[in-house]
Amino acid sequence: MKREVKIIQTEDGSHSLFVPELNETYHSFHGAYRESIHVFMLYGLEAWYSRNPDRFPIRIFELGFGTGLNAWLTLVWAEQYHVPVLYHTIEPFPLEKEIYSQLNYIEVDTSIYHYAPYFKRLHEAPWNEGRIFSEYFNMKKDQTTLANAVLYPADVVFFDAFAPNKQPELWTKESLGKVVEAMNPGGIFVTYCAKGQVKRDLAELGLTVETLPGPPGKKEMVRATKAGG
Repeated sequence: MKREVKIIQTEDGSHSLFVPELNETYHSFHGAYRESIHVFMLYGLEAWYSRNPDRFPIRIFELGFGTGLNAWLTLVWAEQYHVPVLYHTIEPFPLEKEIYSQLNYIEVDTSIYHYAPYFKRLHEAPWNEGRIFSEYFNMKKDQTTLANAVLYPADVVFFDAFAPNKQPELWTKESLGKVVEAMNPGGIFVTYCAKGQVKRDLAELGLTVETLPGPPGKKEMVRATKAGG
């Protein structure tokens, strides 16, 4: 499946994509790179690691491979900290090479520029099969929807769907429940979305919900934790 997208530049200088069909962007206008670092790295992956410093590998599920930014930042993190990560991501609309080859994330932070080749490799890897990308990062990316996806146990969930008013089917209690059911005890669910209904549904699904400071330009975000662990 293919979806029309246009490259835009966000306020921190990093690229995002605009989807005319949905009148929506892949990331915040206030900074795609900063949003991923704040929501998914800081309050997701690093939060899990701080709570569970000896539980390896870390198993991550990402809803929405999209530009590949979250996956690439996770690979960089895994290599820097020497922590093994198993990464499962789904995406029904993979980007064409003409789009992902123009994205500028590898230029945003020159301190990690030597990891630049991995960004292209993540996109070029075959869909629907697993692959070892580095000593500490394995990834399986499936071209599918959440409804049709087979989920694996996850310690951390990057719930990076489009906004509830753009993709309401992904934010129903049933859809959230499918993801929550696959989470390991003690697992962390993070999303940029802080809508009241989403928080209520996550709480009703048994998670402990926190409303945290959002990334630049956004007041709040959500982290929810599964009991146990």
